[in-house]
Amino acid sequence: MADFAGLSAAWELARRGIKVEVLERGAPGQEASWAGAGILSLLLPWNYPAPLQALTARSQRLYPDWIDAIRKSTAIDPEYRRTGMLVRPPYDLEKAATWLPGHTVTATPTALAGFGQGLWLPEVAQVRNPRLVQALLEGLRQLGVTIHSGIGTISLTTGANRVTAAVSDDRRWPADQFVVAASAWSANLLGQHTAGLPIRPIRGQMLLYRAEPGRLPCILYEAGQYLVPRADGHILVGSTLEDVGFDKTATAEARDRLHGFMARLLPDVAAASPIRHWAGLRPGAPGNIPIIARHPTLENLFVDSGHFRYGVTLAPASAELLADLMTGKAPEPTLRLFAWPDIIRAAPV
Repeated sequence: MADFAGLSAAWELARRGIKVEVLERGAPGQEASWAGAGILSLLLPWNYPAPLQALTARSQRLYPDWIDAIRKSTAIDPEYRRTGMLVRPPYDLEKAATWLPGHTVTATPTALAGFGQGLWLPEVAQVRNPRLVQALLEGLRQLGVTIHSGIGTISLTTGANRVTAAVSDDRRWPADQFVVAASAWSANLLGQHTAGLPIRPIRGQMLLYRAEPGRLPCILYEAGQYLVPRADGHILVGSTLEDVGFDKTATAEARDRLHGFMARLLPDVAAASPIRHWAGLRPGAPGNIPIIARHPTLENLFVDSGHFRYGVTLAPASAELLADLMTGKAPEPTLRLFAWPDIIRAAPV
């Protein structure tokens, strides 16, 4: 299954002149990639280890040119915008102080005075992820990538410590190298070759409201919840973190909690009911650290998964790192945290 990390990896590999085929049991990019908020930042950056901060910073630097390259092959606007993010208390300022040097953090703008004081991060950008998925799919087609959708359950056949083919019913796809980027379903796809891959689904629920364009000028973050304004005035409110297995049910309890958050910050917008409520499953991993690595025993199999809520955020840099690994380029020392053995040692008993 191809989540946004998988589609991004296909894009990077194809741009390097490698022939790529994408296999998807359903529709590409329609799970967590579609369901998320599209915030291109860690929440909160200083709460994560330095290698993940470095990978995020690399992705943020790549994003403008990455978006431009995708847009050259499609008329779809992914709405990449630097709206900034206001981080409202509570937060650990002492912990944040280790991250603040070298990053743009300024006083809260006058236009945001009504939302209280906090940390203003003006460089934080966002994308409208459903549109970015559509644009990336069109870009892949323009690059000659074949996308096989709706093929059902996929398994791997192996021999002599290598994957020989991906299989679905009576269809078979041999290749020189394989990538598993199946979001929360990555361990399921590996089957008997899971090798302790500690990825599990974590449900997140979102609400969508209609408002006038400009009603909310930036992303607002507070204690794990956030509001994200779109260019046309729609505002997303998210999100929950629920360890409930492969259950994508949207619940009344989550709706009430998220609506309450909106009502406290934007009561005029919350006066109207949300126009949509949905749930998605994120690929959770220990420490929220993704796995971007070669399989420990199958030498031509790679995994690009476990990005948790940051699959879109980390997409350009994750794709670059994976493509380097697949083409024999050694990763930078700061990026070795994403290697498979580190994840296995960090996995809960």
